[in-house]
Amino acid sequence: MDNVTIVENCNDAAIADWLAARLGEALSASAGPVTITVPGGSTPFPIIEALLAHDLDWTRLVVWPGDDRVVPEDHAASNTGRLRDLFEPAGAEVVTLTEMEAVPPFALAWLGMGTDGHIASLFPNTDPRVDDPRRIVRLTPDPLPPEAPFDRISLTMPALLASAALLFVIRGEEKRAIFEQALVGKHDFPVARLLGAAKQPVTCFT
Repeated sequence: MDNVTIVENCNDAAIADWLAARLGEALSASAGPVTITVPGGSTPFPIIEALLAHDLDWTRLVVWPGDDRVVPEDHAASNTGRLRDLFEPAGAEVVTLTEMEAVPPFALAWLGMGTDGHIASLFPNTDPRVDDPRRIVRLTPDPLPPEAPFDRISLTMPALLASAALLFVIRGEEKRAIFEQALVGKHDFPVARLLGAAKQPVTCFT
């Protein structure tokens, strides 16, 4: 896929530098707010901490969780709560996902991926579609991950694809293999459906 760039062996600081450069470009290109979506899980938060050390106008950044567990924001499993703790002291706005929220186009959609090929909370059992008329959906993973046995709320594939660029951070050989198989259509996991429909630049850090 000509729109996909894989960058090998990058540490958190290098990914944060790349993100800061992309956000700086987006902030310079417009006087208005810049909206991005970011994932939850363990991988993004050290990168976000390094990103926030950069000198950018954080007051113009609007951050959407790509998905969240359906729990109160002060719950330890809440992505939104953790994102607020990081971004809001810097001046950025963090949005709460609700099914009634109007989803804007994103300057960047940053995604993680599970070993089952799920992205955001679009698990294989939910049969996510690139032509879904919804932009946000509430769903139940099956099986429920034992470390987070909660219903989810998630951006849909059309919402994620309405972005200027896509970013993946993939850790580990198993996930790397699944991602590379998705690029050549060797399976029909959600990540393969997304990549098959993506026209914008896709950057994957490993």
